[in-house]
Amino acid sequence: MIFVTGGAGFIGANFVLDWLDLQDEPVLTLDKLTYAGNRDNLASLDQDPRHTLVVGDIGDTALVRALLKLHRPRAILNFAAESHVDRSIYGPADFIQTNIVGTFHLLESVRAYWNELGGKERENFRFLHVSTDEVYGSLAPQDPAFSESTPYAPNSPYSASKAASDHLVRAWHHTYGLPVLTTNCSNNYGPYQFPEKLIPLILHQALADKPLPVYGDGQNVRDWLHVSDHASGIRRVLEAGRVGETYNIGGNSELANLTVVEALCDALDRHRPTAQGSRRRLIQFVTDRPGHDRRYAIDARKIRKELDWQPAHSFASGLEQTVRWYLDHQEWSERVLSGAYRSWLEQNYAERRQEA
Repeated sequence: MIFVTGGAGFIGANFVLDWLDLQDEPVLTLDKLTYAGNRDNLASLDQDPRHTLVVGDIGDTALVRALLKLHRPRAILNFAAESHVDRSIYGPADFIQTNIVGTFHLLESVRAYWNELGGKERENFRFLHVSTDEVYGSLAPQDPAFSESTPYAPNSPYSASKAASDHLVRAWHHTYGLPVLTTNCSNNYGPYQFPEKLIPLILHQALADKPLPVYGDGQNVRDWLHVSDHASGIRRVLEAGRVGETYNIGGNSELANLTVVEALCDALDRHRPTAQGSRRRLIQFVTDRPGHDRRYAIDARKIRKELDWQPAHSFASGLEQTVRWYLDHQEWSERVLSGAYRSWLEQNYAERRQEA
């Protein structure tokens, strides 16, 4: 079996669902179920004997070691992380605790488990760490895309904490020999994404005929990767990636945030037209967030050449699938939008509207 940490979050849940849709190898999922970790994401697996969900923290050494001893996974995939830049600006402590301290404790638990393995079990074991392109910093418009050799230059508490976790994983390989793999992905989108991120946030606001907040001038550029493509890239790295190596996973879809928001408005206008006309009228530019990186771009030639992987979705097809999913699952969005989240959302964007 495989052991997936953070498997009830957006990317982790999509990975688990895709994994069990494609094969029968069991999955043990560990998730702390914070605000973004959601049982609903894995509800379709409630009666599936191939899946076990355990509520717990990667930093709980006793729990993790007991799970490893009991289930004896052949691989561990670490999706567990605090991941929202805005939240890291307001409260960095949780990001330091989970992304750095939690990863350290997880690595130590895994190292102890791996040291007790023998023969083929030890030889075939892998620890795959899922990270982000934000660790590389910000690009100017004409700069080449991030490659695996781009120096780290994180600019937010979130990206700094993920960079630190990447360095820990690298060190545990080079110092202790732990067989690790690291992936750095671009901006994900797709089903089950928590509505604080751009695409589900805009969808939720637009359906409610509320203002669509766009930071700054809307020209911050990101490379957009459909979450199912990310999952397929991770599966390929786990299957054939070289131990100790890093692989960038990108969507070949560099777009400005404003372009993405306009595309979402147009898609909703096609599927759910309103008497008020185009939803582009709801776009509202707000004060930019501190230290907002201008551009990210992924050079994914390494994974393409070494592992013969490339994304299956164009941004147009992926966005269409995503919009349809959210329209068909509006009850999911309503359940995850707790009072606490609504208060945080209003505070974050109300302050920026006042400043704009």
